[in-house]
Amino acid sequence: MTGDEPYYVQHGSYERETRQVAPAQPKEYDIAFILRKNRRIIWPLEAKVLKTDGAVSEYIKEINENFMTCRYAPFSSQGGMLGYLFSGDSNKAFSNIQAKVPCTLNDHLDFLTRDHKTSDHQRVVPPGKSYPAEFRCHHLLLKITATDANSTDTNNISSIE
Repeated sequence: MTGDEPYYVQHGSYERETRQVAPAQPKEYDIAFILRKNRRIIWPLEAKVLKTDGAVSEYIKEINENFMTCRYAPFSSQGGMLGYLFSGDSNKAFSNIQAKVPCTLNDHLDFLTRDHKTSDHQRVVPPGKSYPAEFRCHHLLLKITATDANSTDTNNISSIE
């Protein structure tokens, strides 16, 4: 990054717009791209460990309970999910995600050689709010290779493909 980007990247950024009343804590993004001119506009990236290509329930929960309800990215029409896939096939993981959200996953035309898909959704906007109802979710899967081929221990990572 040059520093001239219209955004900055922050790990562990809070979403204050949708914070519940005290003593509730605001939602915290894994990675956030925050617009410099208006820090309320955040493009979040949430990350989940997928031990197998079928273990997508936490990934799905993040989409349905946070992105689709405007709890995440209330002022943004896009956000992303990052899956660390330890075992199995990325195409099978994508099929499971598509079936369980449910949604249609499309190849991202700029990244055809990556495990990067998009899905388009209509969000449930809370009454009285003018958040974008149309939402595009980016899905990026990273295959993780552990030193022990049978291991899904996240403390024993040797490389990311």
